[in-house]
Amino acid sequence: VQLQASGGGLVQAGGSLRLSCSASGSVSSIYYMAWYRQAPGRERELVASITSAGDSTYADSVKGRFSISRDNAKNTVYLQMNSLKPEDTAVYSCNGKIYLNMNWGKRLVESWGQGTQVTVSS
Repeated sequence: VQLQASGGGLVQAGGSLRLSCSASGSVSSIYYMAWYRQAPGRERELVASITSAGDSTYADSVKGRFSISRDNAKNTVYLQMNSLKPEDTAVYSCNGKIYLNMNWGKRLVESWGQGTQVTVSS
């Protein structure tokens, strides 16, 4: 399975971006997906996650500004980022636990997408 992350870019403070993470391959369904970010010199941080049931969690630093959602038909998870701040600047990566269709049934695998740069200018 491959995860393709996209949607990063340069935006002014207060602006918005929407990141996408699409799973491709013999995908049956997305069990769990999370967005992480890492800024230079800082630890990787869990930003948001969503389960197959649609339950979501958020880091305190993004609550009320970011929203994670999923489109099961497209095997895609989105991260809508509003009211962006310079401190949101980081490389954002998606991590997913994906059910794959196998000849004998389904297999749960974990995969990382490549990072997408988000830069927020003040």
